[in-house]
Amino acid sequence: MQTTNRRLVLFFILLLALVAGAIPVTTIGESAGQVWQVGAKRWSVAEENHFAQWVEASINEDFFIRHNIAIDCADVPYAVRWIYARIAHLPAAVTTEDGLLFGNWSTAFSYLPTAKEWYRDRRFRQSLLHILELTSTKTLPQDTYPIRISAGSLTAGAIFLHDGHAGIIGRIVTDGSTYSPVQTWEATLPRKITQLRQRNYFGTDIEHEQGTGLLRFRWPQFNSGRWLYFAVEQEPFFSLEQYSSDFCKIGESFDDAIARRIDPKPRSPAKRVHLIIDSIYRYLLDRVKLVQTGFAYCRKNGCPEGSSSWEIYSTPSRDEKIGLEIYYLKKLIVDNGLDAKTLEREMAQRTIPITMERTITLLDVIHDSAWLSHDPNDSIEARWGVTKCEMILKEIRNALVDLDFAEQRYRSTDPAYADRLREKTMYKIERLHDEEQRSSCFDLPPGRSKNLSRQPPLPISAP
Repeated sequence: MQTTNRRLVLFFILLLALVAGAIPVTTIGESAGQVWQVGAKRWSVAEENHFAQWVEASINEDFFIRHNIAIDCADVPYAVRWIYARIAHLPAAVTTEDGLLFGNWSTAFSYLPTAKEWYRDRRFRQSLLHILELTSTKTLPQDTYPIRISAGSLTAGAIFLHDGHAGIIGRIVTDGSTYSPVQTWEATLPRKITQLRQRNYFGTDIEHEQGTGLLRFRWPQFNSGRWLYFAVEQEPFFSLEQYSSDFCKIGESFDDAIARRIDPKPRSPAKRVHLIIDSIYRYLLDRVKLVQTGFAYCRKNGCPEGSSSWEIYSTPSRDEKIGLEIYYLKKLIVDNGLDAKTLEREMAQRTIPITMERTITLLDVIHDSAWLSHDPNDSIEARWGVTKCEMILKEIRNALVDLDFAEQRYRSTDPAYADRLREKTMYKIERLHDEEQRSSCFDLPPGRSKNLSRQPPLPISAP
């Protein structure tokens, strides 16, 4: 009798400890050889919020360069999710192009050692390379589900998929300082170790049947002795509202409908213009140190295009974002009939010290943003579009090289394609020659550059 009582007491002690969480719940038989173990941890709304916070704090344009990971567009959401799940010891799965479900429970790489930090974990890194090879924008619809459009569900870590291109939501900006409150991180083909591109979200032609739109990753569940996905309707943020005919108001774009739902605060066009000007100016001031550091390193060591140093010190993503924000700024000014002259005077007062001896203004950059050089081997003046005529000449030379390559590569094998490339390149060269003439670039003495940053500024016009 006493033995029975002791067993009952021990049973209740163990039960209380289990409920309190003092003893981990293990409903699955995990192997020491799997990619990573999760124990009792599972995805939840709270974990999704932690994921969103991690994305905002950790992902930047150099994230994959720092960790030596080659990426293309679909790799970005897959890799970010896979890495975070490993850090948080949460389950993660992908559907391969063969239709198989591969996840953290796999023992395919058990022969490799592991480590505490994910970036030193050889087993994990091999599994990451494996999933990136076996997934694409074609598999994303199987691993994701459409979400309702609200501030609680469209957060950092969500995904967009449109027209064969995908990316991840990097942050939501609700202070009006960006054209779209939805800011994305993206990459493009081919797969390589490269910077991420930060962009404003644009969504068009979404189709539920194609699995495109604004999405989130599904939660792997352990059921009946195996890992699987439950029906998407059971996912916490599931909704088909973005596909409905009344999602957009009459005359409203899909992007504007998204923005209205997650950032409904009304702002006057003048207020938005000043917020965007502030944002562009801060971005340019941050660019000063990047350009100076890159120039000093590349002048000493060289940074050939395609090298790791070129990827680190070049600024194509940053400059593209600057150019797009300037485009949106001009569009807001023109579309709303704002006083461009007054705004120009304000921007002319904001200075940017590109070197110890030289300063340009925000207005200079607004007018010559198309001529910012992202090449870290160029002079600091060229990086800031000051030597505009030299940049035009460089672009013409590059276009001629492209034209010669297209002729040699495709003329005999695909003459129609060669003709299209030739037409496109000749159009670009003609536009460059027109800009050359407008900028009076023909009277340059040999070896001298024409400083156009002090020319009378052109008025802000429709982009």
